[in-house]
Amino acid sequence: MKKAVRLTEGSPGRRILALTGPMSVGMVGMVVFNLVDTWFVGRLGTDALAAMGFTFPVILLQGSISMGLGIGTSAAVSRAFGRDDHEDARRLTTDSLFLSVLIVILFVVLGLLTIDPLFRVMGADGDRLVLVKRYMKIWYLGVPFVVIPMIGNNAIRAAGNTVIPSAIMLTAICVNLVLDPLLIFGIGPFPRMGIAGAALATVFARSTTLVVSLLVLRFRFGLLAAKVSGGARLRDSWNRILSIGLPAAVTQTVMPLSMGVITRIVSDHGATAVAALGVGTRVEMFVLSPIRALAAVLVPFVGQNIGAGRADRVKAGLRFGYRFSLSLGALSFVVLLIAGRSIGRLFDPNPEVVRIASLYMAVVSVGYGAHGIQLISANSFSALGRPYHAAALNLARMFGLYIPMALLGSRLFGLTGVFAGASFSAFIAGGLGALWVMKSLARPLKEDLES
Repeated sequence: MKKAVRLTEGSPGRRILALTGPMSVGMVGMVVFNLVDTWFVGRLGTDALAAMGFTFPVILLQGSISMGLGIGTSAAVSRAFGRDDHEDARRLTTDSLFLSVLIVILFVVLGLLTIDPLFRVMGADGDRLVLVKRYMKIWYLGVPFVVIPMIGNNAIRAAGNTVIPSAIMLTAICVNLVLDPLLIFGIGPFPRMGIAGAALATVFARSTTLVVSLLVLRFRFGLLAAKVSGGARLRDSWNRILSIGLPAAVTQTVMPLSMGVITRIVSDHGATAVAALGVGTRVEMFVLSPIRALAAVLVPFVGQNIGAGRADRVKAGLRFGYRFSLSLGALSFVVLLIAGRSIGRLFDPNPEVVRIASLYMAVVSVGYGAHGIQLISANSFSALGRPYHAAALNLARMFGLYIPMALLGSRLFGLTGVFAGASFSAFIAGGLGALWVMKSLARPLKEDLES
């Protein structure tokens, strides 16, 4: 059985980079997973690509709920490792997986019952709504294969290992890359399924991550018990996970919910605008993957150091993360400003889609560094046991700043105004988040451990 890596020793910057590298590979792989789908579906035409654009907020919502619960699991399990309590870490991991099964059942049932009214509200109609339904009816059935391994992989990261979760994700990407063209275009003995084929390829690919993740948890790390806890022990586990996981889930779902609103605003500018938004947001997820990876690994880093009573290392880790985010954000802006049109043409040759997608990349990327600072601050709040601070920060950014700015910008400057709202809101929220989390760390560490 492999022991946890102690993140309470060594240079904070080097420890974080050592975790961020493999984590970035996994996150880039996740985005490549979506980009491959988008590229192949783009070959079916602009309507199919627009349909994918409508599905993106819902897919992001599911991922955000899973990520929130994963943060709760990672924070609780990493604190147990910080105290050198492996048995508690195993109990928390097992009980969190059982909880994820119950949540998956609820999400799938609600999702299948609300496909038509939800996407009509988002602006999908006619042939695009038909395509959305074909995709989502299959995609919802694959949700268990996404959520359960995501929770398990967060427990592995809490043990200080980001290599194995990334390897698991890369396996799914390879499966998806092979199946996408076969099922979408009907190559060889496979039927031509169109956009539904993309959904089915995703389900098959994700099923591999479920099996491998559970095997690794059980046999390599010893984090999967033979049965879940019962009675008071189960309630204690769920309380510790959900006290952070629920607010973290709210924090994570703010983005897809607001993206649903933004998609509705953009849909007033036509189907090509929605298709371009779908391209732009997927490219954005690719570019931001290293920053998101660093924000994610800060949860186990902060958790283990809080568990060990090392607030000094938490502050050093945050300062390193902020510098990393600003540097990478600046580089991303330069690259997308120069290559935006070329990137857009990879997904759709339609000149209008290319123009709007490149506009999105050029304008929104101005705020990537500040957006990264906000993500780092929010995740750190969760790991510190202050998830409501993280929720407040994200709510303020998306609903207090981004959406009002996008509405105003759309009326005054069209799509340019919508996209500019993303950058302005990122700068304000990023600055606020950095100041707030550093001020919070000035409080006695004991309060964090007891909160």
